[in-house]
Amino acid sequence: MQLDRVITVVGAHAEGEVGRVITGGVLPPRGANMFERMINLEADSAWLRNMLLFDPRGSVNAAVNLITPAIRADADFGMIVMESDYFVPMSGSNLICTVTVALEAGIIPMKEPETIVRVDTPAGLVEVTATCRGGKCRGITFRNIPSFVMHRDAIIEVPGIGKLRVDVAYGGMIYCIVEAADVGMTLARSEARQLVEIGERIKAAAAVQLPSIHPENPGIHTINQTEFVGPLEIVDGVKTSKNAVVVSPGRLDRCPCGTGTSARMALLHARGDLAVGERFRHLSILDTVFDCEVLAEANAGDVPAVIPQVSGRAWLTGVSHYGVDPEDPFPEGYRLSDTWFN
Repeated sequence: MQLDRVITVVGAHAEGEVGRVITGGVLPPRGANMFERMINLEADSAWLRNMLLFDPRGSVNAAVNLITPAIRADADFGMIVMESDYFVPMSGSNLICTVTVALEAGIIPMKEPETIVRVDTPAGLVEVTATCRGGKCRGITFRNIPSFVMHRDAIIEVPGIGKLRVDVAYGGMIYCIVEAADVGMTLARSEARQLVEIGERIKAAAAVQLPSIHPENPGIHTINQTEFVGPLEIVDGVKTSKNAVVVSPGRLDRCPCGTGTSARMALLHARGDLAVGERFRHLSILDTVFDCEVLAEANAGDVPAVIPQVSGRAWLTGVSHYGVDPEDPFPEGYRLSDTWFN
């Protein structure tokens, strides 16, 4: 077998969302912190994301994560998330996949019944408690970075829809949050393609009409995902809701979305609908679940924020070795609009 750039990848999914983890064959990018490393990886080595995520080696429904040595002295390792269109500061489902892989593959020692893992991300330090039993990671609970509302009850103009009320919040990525009922959607599985098409139009309009810049890191800017949300209900005594996040260039997140959940908890708290310490269950379009709560109030710069906690599970799906045949006409892959919607 003659392959260049051979890279080892462990497959995993978190509550249905695919998050593959690079465990060998890639050196850490340069940078004084993880945000700089993310920016430099995108600038210097975009081929890595393209090769692993684009056809024919990858898939539109996956993300890929790079484990690196930590830069912060108080972290166990670093993580960089690569999605189809963006290198993103944080992702909850990808964090759950990455920590599960790191523990089950022996990259970091597993301790039972719990292993504490501190992950250095471009968004900041994320503290993880992994429940471990029988040599397996049975669940992940992470304390996310400060999450906050950027725009409340804003009115935007969306082509084909007209005026639409939206909120914008940050939970590791910047989300345009839309009540699904306001665009005639119920978040049923059969609506998946419609949600994607409408969501990408909303995102594009909101990104132009609602400038959104992180108060502490101006490098984090611009709305990059639409989050459709269902009604907030009480189910078995717990506040519960469904959501569907559109991941560019056009697909639905299969899980409840960790950073989207964090953004939504910040909005619910700001509205007075979710108190500190109150349980919240967030469902995906597949009805998989993240169990959550707001741990505390905080600040991001001078902006009121919350510290969200999110719990979910991941499962390993296999181990692969990827590379490029020297004669392959598609060394960085390709994208076609039948599945990539761009």
